[in-house]
Amino acid sequence: MQVKGRITKIAILLAMLCVPLLLNTLGYAFYLDLATRLSILAIAAVGLNLILGYGGMVSFGHAAYLGIGAYAVGIPAHHWLYGGLDIIASTNGFLHIALALVASALFAFLTGLVCLKVKGVYFIMITMAFAQMVYYLLVSIAEYGGDDGLVIDTRSEFPLISLDDPVQMFLVAVLSLFFFMWVVRRIARSQFGMVLEGIKGNEARMISLGYNTFRYKLAAYVISGVICGFAGALLGNFTTFISPEMIDWARSGELMFMVILGGVATTLGPLLGAITFIVVEEVLSTFTVYWHLPFGLMLIGIVLFVRGGLSSLLGREDVAQEEVKHD
Repeated sequence: MQVKGRITKIAILLAMLCVPLLLNTLGYAFYLDLATRLSILAIAAVGLNLILGYGGMVSFGHAAYLGIGAYAVGIPAHHWLYGGLDIIASTNGFLHIALALVASALFAFLTGLVCLKVKGVYFIMITMAFAQMVYYLLVSIAEYGGDDGLVIDTRSEFPLISLDDPVQMFLVAVLSLFFFMWVVRRIARSQFGMVLEGIKGNEARMISLGYNTFRYKLAAYVISGVICGFAGALLGNFTTFISPEMIDWARSGELMFMVILGGVATTLGPLLGAITFIVVEEVLSTFTVYWHLPFGLMLIGIVLFVRGGLSSLLGREDVAQEEVKHD
């Protein structure tokens, strides 16, 4: 069963890489763009899964990192085109990525110092509050478009890579997704990941064993924010338009849906959840503008009747290490 499950998972990854390229070759460029968007959001879901699935921290503000990463691309490009702030005015992709990662890490660290002091619904509300603070901050900055957003006239530039080419943009997104899936898998199977799982299961016991649980949770929170910030940088380059709407609490809810749909604390879960979410959204929205209703019912059904999310249908060899065993 495990071998069959692994073959199925490898087949899903290969299909994720090859099918959009094949459809694009056949003249269906729309599906390549859809797969690119799907891959970018899946990266953000992978980041959220690290703290939600493995750490048990339900963040309702992770869309803030998407916005931070996207604005880290848009602001330097804006000043490069229109002048001002020469120190960051650039279209250099490495600078954009560095800004996205550093800004996301700093925001996650500072907010994590506050958020991680509380648990449960209080943690959820504080993470959402910080995200809304970023939202209203960006709305108030008229130079960057305020509520109307900002057009990115020039995408990030890298040697030998052109993000203006849809195929190369897709390859960067999907290969980045595979990389971060591997990174989170390695983290989850490391001693750090096992401690994180232990904190999720019984934090008091981990403290009694001598672990500084706050530091472990803060480190995971920062790593999660950095991954989402990277996804935001790709999203800004993909859409060539950024706005505070990217940080709205509803986007954070969508990322949570993806993780829960696919299966928390699994390697493939965020990808399966993103595929399901995006495909269902595209299909249902062609029939009705009220697609959220049947989608919500589907989510409720999966939570009630498919324990472990869609990943559980493929086998559970990666779930909790999957669950920490308690005496």
